[in-house]
Amino acid sequence: MTVSDRWLLPDGVEDILPPLAGQIESLRRDVMDTCQHWGYQLVIPPLIEYLESLFTGTGHDLELQTFKLTDQLTGRMMGLRADMTPQAARIDAHTLGQEGITRLCYAGHVLHTRPRHMLTGRTPIQAGCELFGSASESADMEVISLMLETLRVSGLPRIHLDLAHVAIYETLVGEAGFDRETGAAIFDAMARKSVPELDQLLGDCPPGSSGAMLRELARVSGGREALVEARRILEGAPRPLVRALEQLERVAGMLAANYPEVSFGFDFCELRGYNYHTGLVFAAYVPGHGDAVAKGGRYDAIGSDFGRARPATGFSLDIRALVSLGQRPRPAAKAIWAPAEEDPALGGVISGLRMTETVVRALPEDEGIDPRSRNCDRILVKRDGQWVVEQLG
Repeated sequence: MTVSDRWLLPDGVEDILPPLAGQIESLRRDVMDTCQHWGYQLVIPPLIEYLESLFTGTGHDLELQTFKLTDQLTGRMMGLRADMTPQAARIDAHTLGQEGITRLCYAGHVLHTRPRHMLTGRTPIQAGCELFGSASESADMEVISLMLETLRVSGLPRIHLDLAHVAIYETLVGEAGFDRETGAAIFDAMARKSVPELDQLLGDCPPGSSGAMLRELARVSGGREALVEARRILEGAPRPLVRALEQLERVAGMLAANYPEVSFGFDFCELRGYNYHTGLVFAAYVPGHGDAVAKGGRYDAIGSDFGRARPATGFSLDIRALVSLGQRPRPAAKAIWAPAEEDPALGGVISGLRMTETVVRALPEDEGIDPRSRNCDRILVKRDGQWVVEQLG
């Protein structure tokens, strides 16, 4: 490795420098404050765990996104977390073990072996909330509403929310009785929205069968009109499918009343990124950005793998992406420059100001430096024997 190579970072890994680092931290605090104001308690899961914990109840995609290494103390395989939701489920089921409702929130770096898409890196800053202990529709509503509130705090100009229900896909596949290989191929094609592949896989299914319904639903997405079309396709389908459609309609109606500025859509076979979800799922988008800025849903199966089955729902988002997409006001420079003078009175004034203000005290090497280059808009000067703050000209 040459001297110049030592400064290189891996692809998809970056330093976050001022002022962006300050903007990210400011939003992280505001998002966590919002979650805590709703009654969610902050947890800080470890960056590294044994693979069995990280992958419990999750799908193959998460395993592919996880960096793996050997624990030098035990010889067991460990992983650097790629998603914090399974960690929150472990904390609820095993570490806390509380009865009744548990609300948790978190924020921190996760690591991915490869970027999820071209506009993201491999070290996103994930924040999210998880609600354990309730299988009610009210819990789903609370989590979606809180997600929309955090996006509002992020300063996103317009939000589009897609709603879907995993039970629709799972019920149809189960009714059709596909073998494992065919089922996996259908899932993959559905996740990629490859209609030609689905036509090839499901083309022999007779009209009115579960396979034929699945093939038709793959073409259905959009606004309220999509719900009408889905009802037509699923006429005579098993009762769980009807209940799933009814839940989508109720939730969308309540959200539309509470958030009239948000547009809504439906995708009845949305499967991307929901490998461990079991019910209502949702994803938020902003115009001009192809990937979801926040997403989540119900996952009632993970806790049982930790020895305590608990219904659960939650969401997560990428703080770094929200800063780049949002329109939060950029704070003006508000620091005060203090000269490099050995005056006890100056030290006392600086200590008092630092209770509420940012004060940058000059060092001998700062002689000749323009304080504005250090993000200062005011300066301490001595007037009539007193240190006072004045505006920089």
